[in-house]
Amino acid sequence: MIFAWPLVFLLLPLPWLILRFQTSTEEQQQSPIYMPGASQWELTQGRVSSNASQRVDSKWIMALVMISWLFFIVALARPQWIGEPIPLPAKGHDLLLAVDLSGSMDMEDMVYQNKRLNRLNTVKLVVRDFLKERQGDRVGLVVFGDAAFIHTPITRDLESVSTLLMEAQVEMAGPNTAIGDAIIKSTEVLRKQPEDARIMILLTDGANTAGEIQPLPAAEIAAKHGIKIYTIGIGADSMTRSSLFGLLNNTVNPSKDLDEKTLKSIAEQTAGLYFRAKNPEQLESIYQKINALEPIDQDEQFIHPVKEWFYWPLSLCFLLYFAAFSLKHFDQLTTWIGPFRSSTRSATNQIDQKEGQM
Repeated sequence: MIFAWPLVFLLLPLPWLILRFQTSTEEQQQSPIYMPGASQWELTQGRVSSNASQRVDSKWIMALVMISWLFFIVALARPQWIGEPIPLPAKGHDLLLAVDLSGSMDMEDMVYQNKRLNRLNTVKLVVRDFLKERQGDRVGLVVFGDAAFIHTPITRDLESVSTLLMEAQVEMAGPNTAIGDAIIKSTEVLRKQPEDARIMILLTDGANTAGEIQPLPAAEIAAKHGIKIYTIGIGADSMTRSSLFGLLNNTVNPSKDLDEKTLKSIAEQTAGLYFRAKNPEQLESIYQKINALEPIDQDEQFIHPVKEWFYWPLSLCFLLYFAAFSLKHFDQLTTWIGPFRSSTRSATNQIDQKEGQM
């Protein structure tokens, strides 16, 4: 236990100093006592015995007040309990994930752990693992289709970001691809964050087919706000399809609509990098590379949980002061309660007498 304001203990002798000064002043002003006769002597003796009992009470009152003052000073010094140090997450980046939810993200051209998945579900699994390694970052999520929407604001609650991403569905934002709008929406979020680490990861499988602004002008605006954009083009470059009851197979390029040129230009304008993910393994490797390019390793910081204990001595202070107050005014309370009891008793007797006469 420690005291937040230990200098308050310098006030402890304050009541003693005040009492000392007041007593010395009264002694100087006190006049001599004359006792001209025996009657006066008897009166004085009565007062002495009464004053003796009052002095005993005064000592108890003074002791209670002094202890009450002690507890008040202890409360004023703010006693605190300091817990074990808890490590704080390092100051990371403000990272925004922009994920394409257009209709083409439903293409099942990915094989993850021997299971065929569509592109969006593959992204969900890889990004979920990526977020586990970004403790200390503040992460947000923007989804886009016909338009772009903030799905999760910037937050340190990475588990919530991962959960909301897992709940996202294909065409939830429309069937088309508004890459430019996604960059502008992400810029609106990131420009409000500190300037030292504004990172955006844009993942798409197509070309810009919707939205109010083209991708390259949008990237120029993002660059002016100090936002670095890593672009990822996802989709296999070949896929075998069966037709006519499986008798005929043909190979197609499911990523023919991917605009790699534009994605490369976006990354170059913003001092980022472009990556191509043809399978889940490559996508996972890309996120590991981004994790290495944007490290969050910093000096470890700690916080000590603090619990205030001032209310305990403060409660004792009020309790003891109330006891001293009650002891000092006990005679007055008795004087006030006495007539009330007598009047109540006489009224009861009168009622009893009336009942007896009846």
